[in-house]
Amino acid sequence: MARLRDVVDERTEFGQRAAQRLREEHLAWLTTVSPSGQPQPVLVWFLWDGDSSVLLYSRPNTPKLRNIGENPRVSLHLDGDGRGGNAVVCLGQARVSDDRPANEVSDYVEKYRSLIVDRNRWTPESFAADYSVPMRISVSRIRGH
Repeated sequence: MARLRDVVDERTEFGQRAAQRLREEHLAWLTTVSPSGQPQPVLVWFLWDGDSSVLLYSRPNTPKLRNIGENPRVSLHLDGDGRGGNAVVCLGQARVSDDRPANEVSDYVEKYRSLIVDRNRWTPESFAADYSVPMRISVSRIRGH
C-alpha cells in the first residue's frame, strides 16, 4: 500500500495545500458506487491520520456501507474554491475498521466538537452511539490542482 507521503510531495505547493486541507477541512464528499454502477456521493466528516488513511464514522445499515461491502473503491473529494481551483481528491479502498468509537478518538472529538456539541446538540458519546461504525480509507493516490 502506498503511503500518502509517497503520493503527495509536501515539498510542492500542491502537496502542502493538500496536506493542510486534509488536516483542517471539516466536510468532504465520499463517493461510493452502488451495485448497479451508479456513483453515490455523500457528505462526511473525516480525520486524516497524517499519512495514508482517513477515518470516518457511519450510522449502521447505510447505503455507503452496503456499497463498500460490494465494491471498496472510493473517492474522497474536498470542495474546490468555486472557480475550478484548489481541488483535492483522494482515491483508495474503504473498509469497516476496528477503530475505537468516535468519542474515544480525541483528535476526532477536538476537530468536530463545535459541530457535535454546539450545532447538533449531541454529546461525543451520543454521536458515537449514532455513528457507531468506524471506516478507514486506505489512500493510494491523491490528485488535484
